Amino acid sequence: MRPLLQVDGIGKTIAGTFSLHDIRFTQQPRQVIGIAGATGSGKSTLLQIIGGLEEPDEGIAFFEGVKIKGPLYRLIPGQPGIAYLSQHYELRNHYRMEELLAYADNLPPGEAEHLLDLCRVSHLLKRKTSELSGGEQQRIALARLLLTGPRLLLLDEPFSNLDLIHKGILKEVLQELGREKGLSYIVASHDPADLLPWADELIIMKEGRIVQQGTPEVVYSKPEERYTAALLGSYNLLQEALAGALSVAPVPKGKLLFLRPEQLQLSGGKAKGVPATVVQSRFKGSWYEITVEAMGQQVQVFSGKPATPGEKGMLQLRGSVHWYL
Repeated sequence: MRPLLQVDGIGKTIAGTFSLHDIRFTQQPRQVIGIAGATGSGKSTLLQIIGGLEEPDEGIAFFEGVKIKGPLYRLIPGQPGIAYLSQHYELRNHYRMEELLAYADNLPPGEAEHLLDLCRVSHLLKRKTSELSGGEQQRIALARLLLTGPRLLLLDEPFSNLDLIHKGILKEVLQELGREKGLSYIVASHDPADLLPWADELIIMKEGRIVQQGTPEVVYSKPEERYTAALLGSYNLLQEALAGALSVAPVPKGKLLFLRPEQLQLSGGKAKGVPATVVQSRFKGSWYEITVEAMGQQVQVFSGKPATPGEKGMLQLRGSVHWYL
């Protein structure tokens, strides 16, 4: 099957200070690709090149087998069939939303109304931009793009400016659109909570390069460097003595044992394991983040119940996953 998107060796230098280097990946129809990276890693620049809004210095990208052309080749920048939702929404002032959306509507008669219902914006059509909240503006901006009939939607930090309520609404909207319209997505974010539950494939970017790519489960549990490990959540690197005391296979020379906090547990004093003392316990809602000290090393553990500083227990492994950094 022909890929929906093929990115082959894309590179770009910006003002002599930042560069994208040899970016390569493919995307299949209906696939969701997440791009994670720290601020300044090149996520937005890459999305803009894929969307035909920026010109690459090197490489080439194809959408549905057709070369993506940048602003040097199009009077109005943008690749047909691809829509880019920026972080800034870019809605004109002094217009009612029904006017903005009518200008963008390329759908067959009758489809627009259903789409606006899916995007939860039908009740906002008489309002102007200044009368909308941030979450409402974002859903209007999304609806405006979808009215052009794209097959690939590029989402640049789509949840970063939203509270949890509006973030949840937008996620529901995007999931419904994916199911009903068969859309494919590329989502760029620095927050793992926005990518891990949704992406089929995860790309990690650092300083303009792809440093790891794979399924979210593999990238999360087997990061290839500390940057990737930290980007996707809390983690521990256990020194050889503590790793050995937990009955783990010998640690390779020059490496430390990598464990996420949920791979450890603190049990009662009669259980088998390594003696540990609670240093701190933080309430995180449905769970607690507990810091313990064991064999002179501080370790993070996730637990369903609180602990008291000074409390004694036994540090144990959950499962037998071995990964080293």
